[in-house]
Amino acid sequence: MAELMATGQETLWVAGIVFLRVGAAMFLLPAFGERLVPARIRLVLALAFTAIVAPAVGPMVAPLATGEAGMVRLIATEAIAGLTIGLMLRLFVMALQIAGTIAAQATSLSQILGDAGIDPQPAIGQLLTIGGLTLAVLADLHVRLAEFIIHSYDILPAGIFPGAALIGEWGIERIAAAFAMAFSLAAPFTIASFVYNLALGVINRAMPQLMVSFVGAPAITLGGLALLLLAAPLMLGLWQQSFLDFIADPAGGR
Repeated sequence: MAELMATGQETLWVAGIVFLRVGAAMFLLPAFGERLVPARIRLVLALAFTAIVAPAVGPMVAPLATGEAGMVRLIATEAIAGLTIGLMLRLFVMALQIAGTIAAQATSLSQILGDAGIDPQPAIGQLLTIGGLTLAVLADLHVRLAEFIIHSYDILPAGIFPGAALIGEWGIERIAAAFAMAFSLAAPFTIASFVYNLALGVINRAMPQLMVSFVGAPAITLGGLALLLLAAPLMLGLWQQSFLDFIADPAGGR
């Protein structure tokens, strides 16, 4: 009985240490960490991910459960690690939101249903975000996130503060990649807006009496919606592939 109690106590310590990282990441993870998800559901999800991750990382975390590392240190290191990996994945959702905002501004659709969700953003941004998260969930997001959290212990070992230089370099790289992805996804709308405004300027120059803004506004709106219909599947496909590639290799081959 004493051996059983000791084993159970060690198991609970390991699960508690893993929960520190999983719980911090759950606030920012795509789909599971959305503000639409109630806090109680996120708590249950964090416990479920802990039950999956803890047996896989038990050998790496078990030495910390014997008292070699202080509890305050464990709370700090695991919370930082969880927030770091959660933020890296959250940047992909932000890339969709930025792309939607750029596309809406370029096609004069930024004021249509701008407050439809919890996070005020144009309707195109809402559509791209929901579509991207749906594709991620259909690609077994829960399985891939569990694998990602397990592999995060190789990149960010438990009980060790991550190097500030390494996290800073990694964060700058991922933020730059998120903005680059957003501008790339919104490129068709930016190009269409440039062509539209150029044509509008030529027409206005040739026919000053014509109210080109009243004539061109419905055209750019209809053109933006048509372009969204054609480009959205390709945009979401490229985003999904990039998202899954990052989960498979978060270090970028380094």
